[in-house]
Amino acid sequence: MTYRVAMDIGGTFTDVVTFDGASRQVRAGKVLTTPDDLARGVFDALAGFELPFAEIGFFVHGTTQGLNALLERRGANVLIMTTRGIGDVYQIARGNRERLFDLHYRKPAPLVAREAIAEVGGRFDAAGEELEPLDEDAVRLAAKRVREEGFDAVAVCFLFAYLNGEHERRAGRILREELGDDVLVVLSHEVAPEWREYERMSTTVMEAYTGPSVHRYLDKIEARFADNGLHVPVHVMQSSGGLVNADFARTHPLQTLLSGPVGGTMGGVAVSKLLGRPNVICIDMGGTSFDVSLVMDHEPDVSPDGSCEGFPLLMPLVNLHTIGAGGGSLAYAEGTGLRVGPESAGAVPGPACYGRGGTQATVTDANCVLGRVDPDSFAGGGMRLDLDAAHRAVAALAAELDMDPVELASGICDVGNAKMAQAIRTLTVEHGREPGQFALLAFGGAGPMHAAFIAREIGVTEVIVPRFPGAFSAWGMLESDVRRDFTMQFFATNRTLDTQALSAALDALRGQAIEALIEQGISEDKRSVSHSIDMRYESQDYTLTVPIWDTDDVASPDFVGILEQRFAEAHHKRYGHATPGAPVQFVTIRTTGRGRVDRTAAEVGAAAPAPAETVVRDVVFDGTALPTTIVARSALPVGTRLPGPAIVHEETSTTVVPPDAELRVDDNEFLTITLAPRPETEALS
Repeated sequence: MTYRVAMDIGGTFTDVVTFDGASRQVRAGKVLTTPDDLARGVFDALAGFELPFAEIGFFVHGTTQGLNALLERRGANVLIMTTRGIGDVYQIARGNRERLFDLHYRKPAPLVAREAIAEVGGRFDAAGEELEPLDEDAVRLAAKRVREEGFDAVAVCFLFAYLNGEHERRAGRILREELGDDVLVVLSHEVAPEWREYERMSTTVMEAYTGPSVHRYLDKIEARFADNGLHVPVHVMQSSGGLVNADFARTHPLQTLLSGPVGGTMGGVAVSKLLGRPNVICIDMGGTSFDVSLVMDHEPDVSPDGSCEGFPLLMPLVNLHTIGAGGGSLAYAEGTGLRVGPESAGAVPGPACYGRGGTQATVTDANCVLGRVDPDSFAGGGMRLDLDAAHRAVAALAAELDMDPVELASGICDVGNAKMAQAIRTLTVEHGREPGQFALLAFGGAGPMHAAFIAREIGVTEVIVPRFPGAFSAWGMLESDVRRDFTMQFFATNRTLDTQALSAALDALRGQAIEALIEQGISEDKRSVSHSIDMRYESQDYTLTVPIWDTDDVASPDFVGILEQRFAEAHHKRYGHATPGAPVQFVTIRTTGRGRVDRTAAEVGAAAPAPAETVVRDVVFDGTALPTTIVARSALPVGTRLPGPAIVHEETSTTVVPPDAELRVDDNEFLTITLAPRPETEALS
């Protein structure tokens, strides 16, 4: 089995990367996504490579199936089963502290109506001791209601189940006896064995809501692969930045919620290590969305919890900030003002220049008007753009705003760039991180086209464009490890910590992680396990995660002091201050098992450069048409230096080098754009 294949299914394009173990070559391509049947798009993409399926030894992909079900509110019909007396928890939710004084703030509409909540008797106390046995008759009545009212899934979330899951397990067995396999049953202590009742319930509901859609998709993909002769396990990217096989993804579908965009972050980790850039801002600009994530000290910025669409999630996930800004983002007038996105033309009909019936101006159309897109080489020549249609769409909006079409096209790009720059500040400046200390890694079909302008906006002076930028997220999946995460509540203070109990808990979690990696087919020499613990100062509500680097140190008499020091350092780094000597609390143990996979980073380089064929034509920058060098990336050998303005086109993307910038091709055949530092007055503004 020669080939390793990765695929990223986006809102507009489906990207595929293949690695041939025999020739050591990496190839990339893209086709339009097929929203009516995503599986069809997968096979359309593979068809372009003419790969013998029987020779594929590894396949991984990122899917937006669950995320799309959430965004479009077309998920499953869910019944919540919870402890008698707390049926209003999900509806009440929590207030938004960050927008406490925002008069326009509205809580997201719950995914489950109050009428679809069944309360049953049975209760544990805060120590996990049973106060009242489970009312099994009430569980069976709820199962009857599920059958009669046509619910697709049941989310079971009992009080204090994270300490003792016995009632949930019994309720799950009864529900499966009564309902069979036609209804998905999700138990909160399996999905999120952590405290905070609303957050745990929200996570459980989210898995129940998106699960059936993910199940159907994975079943279809595996069945079609089997029909075509592929019999290796299908792997799926997790929101945490790790891989799992489809069987696990089917059992825990919520783990795949952000699987597509996260591939780009893991590619960023590989590039960070390859180029020796410890801190990297990853930007993925596709046709529909703009995703930002960070790599710090060569590691992905992973949080033990997060949110999506305003709903909290108790699970490890890469910190991603996503906005509706992409090549297909629609430009429109609002009063006398120009707006760009978040609405998108998507894959159908797409931007006007696609010639598929779109008539409204988009960011891609604006770039066409400015001369930054080569209509003959777009998508590797697989799609010829209609420049006349782009000009008509932009001109129509320009007439509505009483503007010159070229001026409006520049404005569309400027507005889009400003929105994307602000998205980056959300993960950097708002968290005390200086963007100028990072390199900007640009990928996605439209990312390299806008990266230099965004970098200038936020004060970054180095932009890196990897090979195959339009399919980089798929390449990143080939650079990811198998990953499984486990948690356990462990409440203690620095005065009451029982190190023997902590050591036993770590051993138990380590055993679970090893067993999970064995189930994923990871051999002993490729397995590793790491631990960390959530800590906080007494009277604080939220925590910071502190690594436990060596479990043998738990028995050391200095162990508590070591953790206190690490916590103080983390607190100072995150908040700018710390209080050494203040009482601290331990809250949650976190264990991660990793299974190392083969790497392809050293094989990213392309074949020998083709003869240089450059063209010079006018391209608009800052409202002025300037003579600009147009060249194919394949014609640029290692060591090339190209002053701006210049445009480099390739199969999956286009890189724009503005005036006063210089492009260099490094030893790994990555493009590096160096920008002049902003004047001090401009930086302050």
